[in-house]
Amino acid sequence: MRYIAAYLLAQAGGNDSPTEKDVKKIVTAVGGEVDADKLSDLFKQLEGKDIKELIAEGVKKLANVGGGGGGAAAAPAGGAAAAAPKEAAKAAEPEPESDEGMDDFGLFD
Repeated sequence: MRYIAAYLLAQAGGNDSPTEKDVKKIVTAVGGEVDADKLSDLFKQLEGKDIKELIAEGVKKLANVGGGGGGAAAAPAGGAAAAAPKEAAKAAEPEPESDEGMDDFGLFD
């Protein structure tokens, strides 16, 4: 996945035909390791193909799979349905957030 992301980043940066060297440079620039065999295999699979067309085909396949969140639960009958949201709103007071224990991995140093 990192190689495809780097390939697409190179294209977004204006390089219409990124090379293995370009992808390797992007991956290593962010501290990633490159498996030369996997990178080479990716380029063999992409050879002669348009990445935008491959993405469009993939989106169509994903659309056929569906996604599926379940439907919402049925509301209780009668006046209880109207009272429940008011009670839930009163009870749902947000707690103050704390940055304690959070690690930003040096992004904001």
